[in-house]
Amino acid sequence: MGEIMKTKVTFTLPAEIVGDATNGVLLGEFNNWNENEGIVLKKSKNGVMKTSVSLEAGQSYQYRYLLADGRWVNDHNAPNQHDNCVITVPEKAEKVVQKGADDLTKIRGIGEKIAEVLITNGIDSFEKLANSTFETLRAILDTLGNRGKSYDPTHWAKQAKLATAGRWDEFKKLHAELKK
Repeated sequence: MGEIMKTKVTFTLPAEIVGDATNGVLLGEFNNWNENEGIVLKKSKNGVMKTSVSLEAGQSYQYRYLLADGRWVNDHNAPNQHDNCVITVPEKAEKVVQKGADDLTKIRGIGEKIAEVLITNGIDSFEKLANSTFETLRAILDTLGNRGKSYDPTHWAKQAKLATAGRWDEFKKLHAELKK
């Protein structure tokens, strides 16, 4: 029998769904819906809850979130089956960010390829990008050789801080200024 390929999947629950809940767990077919085996959700400063888990590539799983305030909630960006959400893990083992996770391509100057490089280097959220130094970002870009030299991460952290804080009007204003 061949080796089982696993893929790291990040589950993200938006702040508007989390509400006042202080913590929660991810439950699903991958942990037999057992609360004692629930995967703990980490709540960030902006109210978003996240967790990552390695799942078997090519498989589909039903899941839901159980919050500390007793609410069972769904990821409204995921397809539903009956009352549960469903995720299908891609066949190809790669880092996967579930719908609803931070889209780093919203940052001016970051396209899909650069977002992929950042994610590979552990920067997979606005919060992590906001806390990254220019030197760290430059070092990551330098791994791309000459291609990486054409990117300027000077304003990435500032944009990410606004996104993390949910200050979208200021984000859009800064984004427009950077277009000029």
